Amino acid sequence: MPVHLTAPDPAQLHPVAGVRIGVAEAGIRKAGRKDLTVLLLQEGASVGGVFTQNRFCAAPVQICRQHLQAGAAVRAIVVNTGNANAGTGDDGLARARRTCDALAGLLKIEPAQVLPFSTGVIMEPLPVDRIEAGLPAAIADAQGPHWARAAEGIMTTDTVPKAASARAVVGGATVTITGISKGAGMIRPNMATMLGFLATDAAIDPALMAQLARELADGSFNRITIDGDTSTNDSFVVIATHQAGNPPVKALDSADGQALKAAMLSVARQLAQAIVRDGEGATKFITVQVDGGQSADECRQVAYAIAHSPLVKTAFFASDPNLGRILAAVGYAGIQDLDQTRIELHLDDVHVATRGGRHPDYREEDGQRVMQQAEITVRVHLGRGSASDTVWTCDLSHDYVSINADYRS
Repeated sequence: MPVHLTAPDPAQLHPVAGVRIGVAEAGIRKAGRKDLTVLLLQEGASVGGVFTQNRFCAAPVQICRQHLQAGAAVRAIVVNTGNANAGTGDDGLARARRTCDALAGLLKIEPAQVLPFSTGVIMEPLPVDRIEAGLPAAIADAQGPHWARAAEGIMTTDTVPKAASARAVVGGATVTITGISKGAGMIRPNMATMLGFLATDAAIDPALMAQLARELADGSFNRITIDGDTSTNDSFVVIATHQAGNPPVKALDSADGQALKAAMLSVARQLAQAIVRDGEGATKFITVQVDGGQSADECRQVAYAIAHSPLVKTAFFASDPNLGRILAAVGYAGIQDLDQTRIELHLDDVHVATRGGRHPDYREEDGQRVMQQAEITVRVHLGRGSASDTVWTCDLSHDYVSINADYRS
């Protein structure tokens, strides 16, 4: 069961002017499930994206990068589940292009104006004929309020669809932000086996879209980890339709730029944290906050050492206050001149370690009390400076093994 996460209320997801969404059942891997989604963008929309750091990236990732780098005016996004079209070589690239050709033909646009996305099983041929057959139904279904349907349509091992929405005032105009994400396993920094789509009707200088996508990802999706694996298909796309009537945002560090980015980051973080809350077999949502570093990068390095540790994660699953595992992870994080006598460790309100050793007032029953909670914060102070950073993770349970052992069956 996901940790304090429920399916979104469709009524709470605001339509974004200039975006229509359609979902269909194409039978890509299994019959009777929503597995084909299209996002249709009004002419003039701007798009930016960030993608997996895995060098063995999937065919659709390669095609998306090519289309964005070529400066194509994106008019449509197509997402299939059930098949990742990864590890498929030249044939996979041809099938991804064929998907773009099919949707472009139906919409009377250029193939380069289509971004394809796939998620699912790796090293199997993409059944592009089923996608082609399903596209007319997806287009016919396209409506502005269909964000909840899309959140369901892009799921794989997710147990709950993930979507969030917000409004903010930018340049005197009310702007809308709505997004969806999917992911539950193979999640770690540098993107993960996740897809995220975030749209706003705000007017933004198109030249800022790539930077905006990077900064939003760095503050959200690149702050989560479930199992330390980096997938082949990870993608996060940001869309601006320019329909809100605000003066175009010309710089992200301007007052309007900061207001818009803060609102978009809030939604992106909700989507990212929802992935952790729905982590495969997760029973606990864990915030790892590291303070007192010389740089944010250093703090993040330590935070990930803790969050990736199987020993730490299994201790959390068992509610076992074997908290020396956290100190061990801090020690092997790779900070060569770390002074262990300056380390402070808190588990929520419990002061566990001070000056590198057990706090004299720490009692194991206090640690266990916190470990039994569904939401836990680990705070580490390095005693080296004033920088801080935070990541979000979950525990590692028996169910994680079972889910991944049976993934293809």
